[in-house]
Amino acid sequence: MEKKTKEDLLKKSKIPGINAIKMHKFYRGKIQVIPRCQVRNYDDFGIWYSPGVAAPCSEIFQDKKKVYDYTSKWNMVAVVSDGSRVLGLGNIGPEAALPVMEGKSLLYKYLGGVDAFPLCIGEQGGSKAEDIIEFVKMVQPTFGGINLEDISKPKCFTVLDKLRSDPDLHIPVWHDDQQGTACVTLAGLMNSLRIVGKKKGQVKIVFSGIGAANFGIYRLLKADGFNIKNSIFVDRKGILYKERSDLQCPQDYKCEVANISNSEQIRGDISQALEGADVLIASSTPGPDVIKKEWISKMADDAIVFALANPIPEIFPWDAKEAGARIVATGRSDFPNQVNNSLCFPGLFRGTLDVRATT
Repeated sequence: MEKKTKEDLLKKSKIPGINAIKMHKFYRGKIQVIPRCQVRNYDDFGIWYSPGVAAPCSEIFQDKKKVYDYTSKWNMVAVVSDGSRVLGLGNIGPEAALPVMEGKSLLYKYLGGVDAFPLCIGEQGGSKAEDIIEFVKMVQPTFGGINLEDISKPKCFTVLDKLRSDPDLHIPVWHDDQQGTACVTLAGLMNSLRIVGKKKGQVKIVFSGIGAANFGIYRLLKADGFNIKNSIFVDRKGILYKERSDLQCPQDYKCEVANISNSEQIRGDISQALEGADVLIASSTPGPDVIKKEWISKMADDAIVFALANPIPEIFPWDAKEAGARIVATGRSDFPNQVNNSLCFPGLFRGTLDVRATT
């Protein structure tokens, strides 16, 4: 196989975006509604609609659980977004977010057999957390599950936590940017540590960015037994530590992280944080060159680098490799070692719907 140059790989990385414009315009949408049942003749309309449809309606009225037996609810998920934090594009609004939600619905169907429907709500600037919560509760009679998507922080944390604890919500709710990314990252990290021969309780992990993805990853790694005291979190203002003056505790969600990480209370920027680090999990600003090669070179031997920003990773994998990283993963499907929530959510929701799980 011919070895590719960096220029070849960079050119290749731009191809999906070029093709996306052509194909989106040609198909004018990625999903459609088609009948599940057969319509053999004119009389069948009387079965699927009036007058016959009154019979299942009456049975569901007597026992609401039968809605799973007589309708599409058993296999239907709503992909809900206000477009306030889309990929690496930021607050682009619900209309501009719709292609992403359609794409997610397509993956649900192809990879999990789940019928997903995009619901982009609100207006430019995003919706209030309370509005999203109320919307989800209002549409729950139709759907068997809710996938929250591309909602800005800290609003997304509030929406997920309140819905999960709401006694009036009887269907599972999932924030894929947090939980889906965390699942795939944990799986990739466990296998990476096995390859390099390091233990999860001993490695030093640096988190670049403290948004929805990395906050969800932190929560899951903590639950799985990783030593968060060994971890360092870095945001736009530098390393996170307990006494950092801009933190407004206890209401700032970053305080939770600051109180249990960075046991040596190191200060500085990401360059200092990466000195001797075993793992970098970057889920911050789309690249390239957000993470510098010289920073990677300061990491420990057999370093693991997960550069997860989309659509362009914080550092290209070939640059991270040249700087000394042994294992490199990105969020892109056209690069090796993809770490992306798309590897998780179709199968996870397939199982969730099959057993009628609740949150």
